[in-house]
Amino acid sequence: MQRLKGLVAVVTGASRGAGRGIAQVLGEEGATVYVTGRSVSGATTRDWPGTIEDTAEAVTVRGGLGIPVRCDHTKDDEVRALFERVHKEQGKLDLLVNNAFGGSESGGPRGPFWVRPVDCWDTMFTAGVRASLMASYFAAPILVAQGRGLIVNTTFLFDHYGGFLQYDLAKAALIRLAFCMAQDLKPHGVAAVAVSPGWMRTELVLAHFGATEETWRQFPPLTTTESTEYVGRAIAALAADPQVMAKTGQVLKVGDLAMEYGFTDIDGRQVPPYVTSEA
Repeated sequence: MQRLKGLVAVVTGASRGAGRGIAQVLGEEGATVYVTGRSVSGATTRDWPGTIEDTAEAVTVRGGLGIPVRCDHTKDDEVRALFERVHKEQGKLDLLVNNAFGGSESGGPRGPFWVRPVDCWDTMFTAGVRASLMASYFAAPILVAQGRGLIVNTTFLFDHYGGFLQYDLAKAALIRLAFCMAQDLKPHGVAAVAVSPGWMRTELVLAHFGATEETWRQFPPLTTTESTEYVGRAIAALAADPQVMAKTGQVLKVGDLAMEYGFTDIDGRQVPPYVTSEA
């Protein structure tokens, strides 16, 4: 049964990684998914695998409707045009997943904040936190006019300082962004939450270990990882929950949502809430 048949979603940063996993699960549940990102056929970010066309096709194959839209989420005009298009074509918007995050593009030496590249701030805050704010800024009038809808910020909830100040601060900012938006949106029947997955087997993580989705179990460091679809199943469960307003403003761990809603990862495991080890 497709619980999200008729639902219209925008998933940002969905060429690969968590965004791709989320979009695919929403498609499996019957949603129409606008897949956004900068990676298109023949021109991907840093030559990484995955494009918005690939993801949109996967959404459609799963049973939904995938619509690829190239969008640089650091450019407000492109973001505005995206939501104008969604509203014009669909007449509504039910779910926005703010997943775009430039943090993985930050290179340079590891170590304390004073040796990190200055552009770490831009990739994480401009292409991450601000991108989530601006997508929500243009989506909110549609959601408020409807009197319903859900905004999800994907993030990471730390239990200690992991040694990367800019990353830690950006992820905390996304949590606070969801909380603050929730306060403004609650009187209008629109929910906003932050969702925190664990360590995911993204394409880049698998490549780092020389693993694949078929062979990752052979690599001991990956035994506690989860697929990118696990967070997708969490977001689909929230989108299908008629009582989701009860969670507005909260930061929710995927493992906790799995226990509450009764879903598993793609390999049948119910991966527990992720807890970081001490640095």
